[in-house]
Amino acid sequence: MAAVQIIIIGAGVMGRGLAEAVSTSGHEVILVDKTTKLAARGIKGIEESIDREIHKWGLTQSDKKAILARIHPSSDVSQAEDADTVFEAIPEDLNLKRALFEKLDKICKPEAMLVTNTGTLSISEIAATTSRPKKIIGMHFLNPVTKVPLVEIVKGLKTDEETFQKAVEIAELLNKKWITVNEYPGYVTTRIIVPLLNEAMHVLMEGVATADDIDEAMKLGFGFDVGPLALADMMGLDVVMSWMENLIKELRDHKYNPCPTLRKLVRAGHLGMKTGSGFFEYDADGDRISPNERAEKQEKAG
Repeated sequence: MAAVQIIIIGAGVMGRGLAEAVSTSGHEVILVDKTTKLAARGIKGIEESIDREIHKWGLTQSDKKAILARIHPSSDVSQAEDADTVFEAIPEDLNLKRALFEKLDKICKPEAMLVTNTGTLSISEIAATTSRPKKIIGMHFLNPVTKVPLVEIVKGLKTDEETFQKAVEIAELLNKKWITVNEYPGYVTTRIIVPLLNEAMHVLMEGVATADDIDEAMKLGFGFDVGPLALADMMGLDVVMSWMENLIKELRDHKYNPCPTLRKLVRAGHLGMKTGSGFFEYDADGDRISPNERAEKQEKAG
């Protein structure tokens, strides 16, 4: 595939994961956020992610230097004017996304493909705010983007075939297995995983088993690589709750109503791995702290 100019709007967990994946594929990418400080924080997150891989012998210092050299932080959305592909990776809020796409529609060249990474919202509703709905498509990557080999390519009502094929080329460029999804709330992955996560949280809340035992049961009993509660922590509990709230609004099905325990954790700022605490606790490298390690630390602190 010929070199493409790629811009990513949003330097949070998904945006920086996507930026790292694009750069690893050998392409330059501009990572944009509201301020240069936020964009630089995103780059710092990428650097920490690479350092963890180096520690596990997955990457080298030379890889790190090359990957970071291809990612350019910015706070200037107008840089999207020359981009062939613009990815949106901002919070899961329909009004925010619609406002951004309306702005991008005025900035970007007519042939540019505008991609949303939403996991639950309507591609068509986002596209309706632009004059180019046929050029709008969803590419739902899963976290961590550099590790999960899947992307859902989601067609809006007016997405044309040329745009779909461009999205396929991007997916293959990033070495992702892609599936085609016709727009529907939650698509495939989010719609199926959310009730599972929610039910695991209810099992915990009702005192049926501990968080460790719930996850162990699902891993050993059903071949999961990661248990549902650890998976929710990895995704970000605030993100998981926003998915549930969007799905219950769209589908009016009680199975998407966020578990009270999830609401409590999010309100307390315990958002999972990214804050060091959720259903489990984590160290600065994102590794789980075992109950024994936690007890030892509390003993020393006491």
